[in-house]
Amino acid sequence: MATSGPAFGAVEALGPVDWDRWAASGAALEAALAGAADLDRRVYHLYLPALFFCVAQARRSGRRPVLIGIQAPQGAGKTTLVTHLLERFADFGLRGAGVSIDDFYLTRAEQVALAGAHPGNPYLEHRGYPGTHDVALGASVLGALRGLGDGGGPEVEVPVYDKSAHGGRGDRAARDRWRRVTAPLDIVIVEGWMLGFTPVPDAALPDARLREPNAALAAYHRWIDQLDAFLVLRALDPRYVLEWRVEAEEAMKARGLPGLSREAIEDYVRRFLPAYEVYAGRSPAMPPGRGLTIHLDRARRAAPPPAGEPRS
Repeated sequence: MATSGPAFGAVEALGPVDWDRWAASGAALEAALAGAADLDRRVYHLYLPALFFCVAQARRSGRRPVLIGIQAPQGAGKTTLVTHLLERFADFGLRGAGVSIDDFYLTRAEQVALAGAHPGNPYLEHRGYPGTHDVALGASVLGALRGLGDGGGPEVEVPVYDKSAHGGRGDRAARDRWRRVTAPLDIVIVEGWMLGFTPVPDAALPDARLREPNAALAAYHRWIDQLDAFLVLRALDPRYVLEWRVEAEEAMKARGLPGLSREAIEDYVRRFLPAYEVYAGRSPAMPPGRGLTIHLDRARRAAPPPAGEPRS
C-alpha cells in the first residue's frame, strides 16, 4: 500500500523511510480518521507522505523553526490535513504550529472599502482573491514566528478570522481572541488556497477584471520569501473545487455555524475558478528536496499526475 502511492518515491528520495514510525503513524491516523472514505489511500498515499515530507524538512534544516507552505484548493481538506500533521509531529519529537493565510484577510470594513473602490469587480467584492489580505500583517506575523527560534520572543500573537461573522462574509476577530503561539517550535505550517501563486502577463488573463488581483500578487513575495519548503495539493480538474467548497460550507452549517446559502456559496466559488485556470500548479521555486506536489482526484484521493507532467 505505501510504495504504490504516487508521492512515495519523492518522499523516499529524502532519506530512508523509518518503517516502524510509518506503521505507528499510519495506525494513529487510521484511528483518528475512522469512518473516512478511502481510508487507506487517504492515510498512506496523502497524509503520511505529507507528514514524512514535513519531518524531513525539519531534520534537514539547521534552523528552527522551519516554515513549510501548503497550497491546496478550497475544500480540498487542507485544514483537516494540517490538524492531523500537527498532532503527529509529536511522534517524532517535534513541536509544530499552523497558520492560515485566511488569518490575514482584511477586516470587514476594509473589505467593503476595497469593493467600493473597484465597483463591478467580482474578484474584489468579497474576501479570497489576492488583494483582499493584509500582506504587511501576514509578513510581520511570519517573521515573528521565524524569530521564535532566534530568541525573538517567547510568543507570537496570530490573528483569528471569523468566517461566520456578517452572515458568512467574515471579519477579523477582536484582538483578545487572537491565538498565542509559544516557543520552542520546530515546524510552522502556512497554508492557503493561493499561497505561492505568482503574477502572469495580463495577456494570459481570461478576464480583464483580474488585472488588479494579478498585480496584487507581486506583494505576496513577502510571505513566500520566508518559506523553507513547499507542498502543493493540486486538483486534477479545477472544477472539483466547486463541489468541494459547497460540501465544506454545508458541513460548517451542519455544525450549527452561520454560513452562506448554497446559491451564494456556488456564486462565491465560481468567482475563483478563473484563478485556478490561470494559476493552478504555479508554486515558488524551491531547492531540490524542498518541494512536493500531490495531485488529487475528484474524491480527494492522491492520484498520478496528468500525462506528460513529471512526478515530484
